[in-house]
Amino acid sequence: MIKDFSYFQDRGAFTNPRDDPLTGHLFALEGEEWRAMRHKLTPVFTSGKIKQMSKVIVDVGLRLGDAMDKAVKEAKVEEGNVEIKDLCARFTTDVIGSCAFGLECNSLQDPSAEFRQKGREIFTRRRHSTLVQSFIFTNARLARKLRIKVLPDDLTQFFMSTVKNTVDYRLKNGIKRNDFIEQMIELRAEDQEAAKKGQGIDLSHGLTLEQMAAQAFVFFVAGFETSSSTMSLCLYELALQPDIQQRLREEIESVLANVDGGELNYDVLAQMTYLDQVLSETLRKHPLLPHLIRETTKDYQIPNSDIVLDKGILALIPVHNIHHDPEIYPEPEKFDPSRFDPEEVKNRHPMAYLPFGDGPRNCIGLRFGKIQAKIGLVSLLRRFKFSVSNRTDVPLIFSKKSFLLTTNDGIYLKVERV
Repeated sequence: MIKDFSYFQDRGAFTNPRDDPLTGHLFALEGEEWRAMRHKLTPVFTSGKIKQMSKVIVDVGLRLGDAMDKAVKEAKVEEGNVEIKDLCARFTTDVIGSCAFGLECNSLQDPSAEFRQKGREIFTRRRHSTLVQSFIFTNARLARKLRIKVLPDDLTQFFMSTVKNTVDYRLKNGIKRNDFIEQMIELRAEDQEAAKKGQGIDLSHGLTLEQMAAQAFVFFVAGFETSSSTMSLCLYELALQPDIQQRLREEIESVLANVDGGELNYDVLAQMTYLDQVLSETLRKHPLLPHLIRETTKDYQIPNSDIVLDKGILALIPVHNIHHDPEIYPEPEKFDPSRFDPEEVKNRHPMAYLPFGDGPRNCIGLRFGKIQAKIGLVSLLRRFKFSVSNRTDVPLIFSKKSFLLTTNDGIYLKVERV
């Protein structure tokens, strides 16, 4: 599919920017619209840009540690139970709120903060019944022709007005920040400047406010839910494997001991190789997107066979099954970060690990997502020890209704100060 990408460049996802503007995001766009948007946004997610944003994430990480400390104090002394799934979601909400929208969401201090509530509603509120939703997502083009919407109007209005107000305020007051909105403001300005110079730029292909809002929206949705789930699942696995947890904590302490002031930063994270292995194994065992979907854009004959996939066929890549294939990963249910030792990785097929997809249509924000999760984990593991409690589900029970890998209930762990 990567080699013959021109046949499989679309996801077959629902998108209707005309009537439902927030669905006009990079994840769902097709054909030339996707290609143009991907080209525009790629510079936003370079290592240099993410390094600029990492200071914000570190600051929020400090507040995450304080929020966890408060949760530990409020937990019953004899149990020490803390529900970490929601706490991690509040951390990533504050991170994405700041990095994508330039806003202080304060959900770590206030669990009922508006941005946290809106983020939760995206996944819990439905505009349509399950039957209608099934129709929309299996007949995306027909649903678009029928001008169907999927997002509740008030959620659309909230995110649209948030972006508009932020952009207007910054332009009016000359304010600049190292965040996603600022990058898109600059992209739009570049298009407008090129047009003034007569360089043939068609402003109809420049970033509109609706397009900016849609990209910020998907950055928020994808960034806060996936990273928070990865963090909470990682802490769960570390609670079950105290030796691995201790080895990781020792690496964190050792690396930070050689940094002035012991302060965490983007460059320091690169030295934490075991942290990278632990995170990779978490995503191997618990891929947040259990399967990937690609749609054939024209008839495709499978090489060395007589089988032809007709145009419009949806091809499913079973990521979860690949990650749990015992021929690729022996004892697949075992949590073992050594699977990602450099030599082990080198000996595996590169397509045997797909938590972010691969090829031209892989996850554009994978670097950001990993940095966010790593900073959150380091912020917690420096100060706290995690273990199972009488409220911990072993094994975890995952939802059968969500397209993302998510647990039915919260993840409770015993948390103690180190």
